[in-house]
Amino acid sequence: MTAPVAPARDARADAPLTGLRVLDLATLFAGPLAATMLGDFGAEVVKVEHPDRPDPSRGHGPSKNGVGLWWKLLGRNKRTVTLDLSRPGGRATLLRLAAGADVIVENFRPGTLEKWDLGWPELSAVNPRLVLARVTAFGQFGPYAHRPGFGTLAEAMSGFAAITGEPDRPPTLPPFGLADSITGLATAYAVMTALAARERTGEGQVVDMAIIEPILTVLGPQPLWYDQLGHVQPRTGNRSQNNAPRGTYRTADGSWVAVSTSAQSVAERVMHLVGRPELIDEPWFATGDGRARHADVLDRAVGGWIAGQTRDDVLAAFEKAEAAAAPVQDVREVMTDPQYAALDTITTVDDPELGPLRMQNVLFRLSATPGAVRWAGRPHGADTEAVLAELGLTPAEVAALRAEGAV
Repeated sequence: MTAPVAPARDARADAPLTGLRVLDLATLFAGPLAATMLGDFGAEVVKVEHPDRPDPSRGHGPSKNGVGLWWKLLGRNKRTVTLDLSRPGGRATLLRLAAGADVIVENFRPGTLEKWDLGWPELSAVNPRLVLARVTAFGQFGPYAHRPGFGTLAEAMSGFAAITGEPDRPPTLPPFGLADSITGLATAYAVMTALAARERTGEGQVVDMAIIEPILTVLGPQPLWYDQLGHVQPRTGNRSQNNAPRGTYRTADGSWVAVSTSAQSVAERVMHLVGRPELIDEPWFATGDGRARHADVLDRAVGGWIAGQTRDDVLAAFEKAEAAAAPVQDVREVMTDPQYAALDTITTVDDPELGPLRMQNVLFRLSATPGAVRWAGRPHGADTEAVLAELGLTPAEVAALRAEGAV
C-alpha cells in the first residue's frame, strides 16, 4: 500500500494555536489525548514513537484492513516519527527537536527520561521556554510514584467505583478510559496555563499531572462532605441522593429514557405531566434531598406513566411540558441524532488508508478561530524523513541513525 501523502507542516493560518509546536512522546490515552486536543486547534504535533514498539493504541480495539481505528481518532492532526530515545542518536535528535518545540508531553514512569539524560535539566538547557507535561498514574513523587498504573486504578482509588453501581452489587468500573480521558483534557488545560505563564515570565516549566487527581476533582464535594460531616456517599444505582425522580425508565415499546429533576420547578412539571400533582403538596417534596428520600414513591409515579407510553410519545410530552428527559441511545442512534448532526459533533474525515471516516469533531466551537480535524492518525513513522529533514539532518545523518537503530 502506498504511504499516505505527508500533511502540510503548517496548520490553517486562522487556527488559534497555529505556531505552537508540540512533541507527543506519550503512549495510550491520557498524554496523547492532551496532544490531540492541542492539535485540533492548530498546534503542530509531532508524535514520537519507538521504532519497534508503536503506541499500543494502534492495536487497541477493532481494526479494519489491519489498521487500528482507535489510533485514527487519537492520532489525528499529528505527524508521526520514530525515535529510540535510549540510543545516543535518538537522544541527540530529541534534544534538537526540543530546542524548537513549545511543549513536550510524556508519560514514562518517573526517572525514565532522567535515565536517558533527557530530564528537565537537559531539556530546559536547550530550550528554557519549553513546557514539559509529565503524565503518570500517581505523579512524580510520593510512595506510589514508581508503581505501574493505568486509568482503571485511578477509577478505583478516587472513589468513583465505590459510588458507581447498584447498592447490593459490586463496585463498577467504567467500560472505557474515563480517568485517562479526564486527565487528557486536564493536561491540555494545564499546558495552556503554563504557556500563559510563559507569556509573563519568558520561562517554561514542568506540569506534573497524576491520573488519580483529575477524576477526584470531577467527583465533586465528596472530600468536603466527609471532612465536615463524616458523610460517605454510597452506591445508589441510577438514583441521586440530591434529587428525585432521577433515573432511567423503560417505555412501552421496550426503549429507555433518562429523566432528571435537579430543579424544583422541573420536578413539579414532571408530577403534573404524569398525573400525580398531589405529590407536590407533600412537605418532603419541597427539597431535593426530601424527594430523594421518597424516590420509591416518585419512581413508581414516573415509571408507571412512562411504561404506558412509547419512547417518542414520552419525549414529546416531556418537551411540551418543559421537563428534562432524553433517550438512552447507543452509538447507532448517536450517529443519526439530529442535535449532534446540527452541531456537526460527528464529522467526516477523508483518510488515505481507509477512505471516509466518521469520528468525533473538535471538543468545542470557536466563533472566530475554529479548530478542525485535518487528518486522521497516520501510519507508524510516516513522517520521519520529512521531520528530520526539516530539522536540518542530511540524508547521510538519517542513514546513520537508521543504522544505529535510533529511528
